[in-house]
Amino acid sequence: MLQQTTVVAVIPYFERFLARFPVISDLAAADLGDVLRLWEGLGYYSRARHLHKAAQVVVETHGGVFPTELAAIQALPGIGRYTAGAIASFAFDRRAPIVEANTLRLYCRVLGYEGDPRSKSGQEILWNFAEAVLPQTSPGKVNQALMELGATLCSPRDPQCDECPVHQHCKAFHEGKQGTIPLPKSRPKITETTEVSIAIHQSGKYLLRRRTAAERWAGLWDFIRFEVDRDSTEHSRDLLAQAVFDRTGLNVDLGPLVVQLKHGVTRYRITLNCFAAKRVRGRLKAGEEWQWVSPAEFDQYPLSVTGRKFAHTLTRGS
Repeated sequence: MLQQTTVVAVIPYFERFLARFPVISDLAAADLGDVLRLWEGLGYYSRARHLHKAAQVVVETHGGVFPTELAAIQALPGIGRYTAGAIASFAFDRRAPIVEANTLRLYCRVLGYEGDPRSKSGQEILWNFAEAVLPQTSPGKVNQALMELGATLCSPRDPQCDECPVHQHCKAFHEGKQGTIPLPKSRPKITETTEVSIAIHQSGKYLLRRRTAAERWAGLWDFIRFEVDRDSTEHSRDLLAQAVFDRTGLNVDLGPLVVQLKHGVTRYRITLNCFAAKRVRGRLKAGEEWQWVSPAEFDQYPLSVTGRKFAHTLTRGS
């Protein structure tokens, strides 16, 4: 949960998650939809899917006991080199190196490394160094201390070098290059996109579709949603209705714009125009997971953040 998410944001989710799944076998046996519903709002939903699958692997392969060896931990779904090292080091006091944002900055400055720390060669240098500095005894405490040092004194801007206990061994400090090391991460180009979300209703219920494994927000439910030409100042109602038919097999009577939502996903800045529509005729296409859901049932389904906002808007208007 803490990957790319602050502690303050995670705490209530963590508490609810443990209350619902107090032991790993509970999580392994849970329906993925229940897991995603509890995760809703944290984003990066692949983490929840991996966590669920990892719990199943622990139960099926390790008898429900979490492995303690670094290689076995890293073999679990969703666990990479850094997470495996953190678990092995902090939970089991294994001698496992850790390179994350804070130690990456610290190690680059100590080594005076001016190359790209995220490149293959840069990563190899930093991971080798991270392993070399670990002692045989209490490596977990040392890793925590190094991360804390990077997070506090060896800060991205205005590092407190005079107070740093390792400044005598820091090449960047001696060469006055703390401000330029490490090389900053290049920012991705932001792509503006426009999407449409259409809530089709009949007899007091709205149509939801479960997103597939190949889509963003896989496993979550959503209203009918698709990208449109963002350069068009006004979406043709006939074209939108045809797009709905192509995706669902339903002919609809498109209503007015309900709400416009704006949000960001990785390198995309998305304008989402949300419409309501009435089912006129047609039969739902096979090969998809569909559900007709009343507004009172929305809370039972895991939705994306924007899907939830649209659902709340529809609920207030129902």
